[in-house]
Amino acid sequence: MTAVETTVQYQTTYMTTTEDYMTQEDCWERDLLLDPAWEKQQRKTFTAWCNSHLRKAGTQIENIEEDFRNGLKLMLLLEVISGERLPKPDKGKMRFHKIANVNKALDFICSKGVKLVSIGAEEIVDGNVKMTLGMIWTIILRFAIQDISVEETSAKEGLLLWCQRKTAPYRNVNVQNFHISWKDGLALCALIHRHRPDLIDYSKLRKDDPIGNLNTAFEVAEKFLDIPKMLDAEDIVNTPKPDEKAIMTYVSCFYHAFAGAEQAETAANRICKVLAVNQENERLMEEYEKLASELLEWIRLTIPWLENRAAEQTMRAMQQKLEDFRDYRRVHKPPRVQEKCQLEINFNTLQTKLRLSNRPAFMPSEGKMVSDIANAWKGLEQVEKGYEEWLLTEIRRLERLDHLAEKFKQKCNLHESWTNGKEDLLSQKDYESASLMEIRALMRKHEAFESDLAAHQDRVEQIAAIAQELNELDYHDAATVNGRCQGICDQWDNLGTLTQKRRDSLERVEKLWETIDQLYLEFAKRAAPFNNWMDGAMEDLQDMFIVHSIEEIQSLITAHDQFKATLPEADKERMATMGIQNEIVKIAQTYGIKLSGINPYTILSPQDISNKWEHS
Repeated sequence: MTAVETTVQYQTTYMTTTEDYMTQEDCWERDLLLDPAWEKQQRKTFTAWCNSHLRKAGTQIENIEEDFRNGLKLMLLLEVISGERLPKPDKGKMRFHKIANVNKALDFICSKGVKLVSIGAEEIVDGNVKMTLGMIWTIILRFAIQDISVEETSAKEGLLLWCQRKTAPYRNVNVQNFHISWKDGLALCALIHRHRPDLIDYSKLRKDDPIGNLNTAFEVAEKFLDIPKMLDAEDIVNTPKPDEKAIMTYVSCFYHAFAGAEQAETAANRICKVLAVNQENERLMEEYEKLASELLEWIRLTIPWLENRAAEQTMRAMQQKLEDFRDYRRVHKPPRVQEKCQLEINFNTLQTKLRLSNRPAFMPSEGKMVSDIANAWKGLEQVEKGYEEWLLTEIRRLERLDHLAEKFKQKCNLHESWTNGKEDLLSQKDYESASLMEIRALMRKHEAFESDLAAHQDRVEQIAAIAQELNELDYHDAATVNGRCQGICDQWDNLGTLTQKRRDSLERVEKLWETIDQLYLEFAKRAAPFNNWMDGAMEDLQDMFIVHSIEEIQSLITAHDQFKATLPEADKERMATMGIQNEIVKIAQTYGIKLSGINPYTILSPQDISNKWEHS
């Protein structure tokens, strides 16, 4: 395609973009370019804008329509603002060389998505002011304004929205467009103050001093922000409607100046945020490791305490253990439960953060994984459950032991109270001096005692059974219980032995007394007739007989001889009777029976018989 062929038919609108970032009011209006004031503003603004970029390459332009005619500085401008290399320019000075260079620049502009309309290389080479200004405006739109994006709006609307957002807090500023909203200079000063409050004292600005406000903004921008002066304050103030393109071009420089700083700040903030996130992740890792170590150490130290099954000997001591366990449940464990939950939350939070920042997952130290902690905690709770069950069982055992011990004590006291003095009573030998009647009374009394003794047998068995259960339940004072129980059992056995001995003695003495009684009876039965015989014999012997004849004498002698003949038999009877008495005495002496000396069946005594016999 030749340079001539690049010329297209003139239309009302000189360019559009594929992204349609220009609205109808942004269209190039041919008549407006004829306004000398606007043309003057555009010349100055566009020239300053181009020079702000060309100076980076060590050059500048003086006359915008003349200095771009050969296309060399136009190509250089595009390279500077795009950062790309354009085709090598033609070095010749002929017209077709210039057209070729301008076409290379226009082709590059088209390659960036801009459709040029009504702008041809010949017009630029011929120095057509309005076409040159239109071309520069196209470049400004594409490279300075099109890429502006604020809250899903772009290009002109994005730039306008950015200005509105930045100046919204300022008094007397209401940015609605890119012409009359900027005439008093306050909007420009507000933009500067919003980003660099150290450069302008906004509180001292007056709305009725637009030239002063504008010059302040221009001077501060040029001196401190490296934004060249592109407008004249008088031109803006004295023009009913300042040129929109000139204002947009100048304001876009502020956007790039501040937005670049904001982007740098944003990048710095992102870096800081990344660093902060990394630091926070490191903190979470360290905190996890620390919490995990402390929690595992607490579990390690707590489990042996819960595994200790050393039973206390008293209920008071076991109640203290139970209270310590409840204190552990109420006071010591809840913070650890919270730590465990916080540990899991921190771990999951950390893993999520690492995943979102495309970092490797966190791997805790060996033995400190969440699963390790969960297993340790599970083991703790199992031991805790077993400890609680053991405590309750042990307390029930001690309660049972205390109850049994008290019951044992009461039964022992009752039994010992009952047995007090019983051994002495059973050991008495009161039966030795008792009569048969008394012996029989003692026997009946002893039989009653035996019944009472048998009734107490059940209590002794209960005492022994309680003592055995106390031993089986591992009663702490089992030795004392066993000693007392053994004493009671030994005493019980001794009581049984003494009871049986007394019964035997009573039965023996009773039989002896029954024998003696029988002998007494037999003595009385034989002594009475013998005594009567002796009384009769003595009467006969002492009787004074008066005889009258020898026959009577002979009869008396015969009678006396007959009497004498009966004496041996009588003596034999006496000896038999006295033998009974002797048997009684022998029995008493042999078995230690104390005789009262009185025969209950007769008033005759052996001595009476003997005395009468000797005197007869």
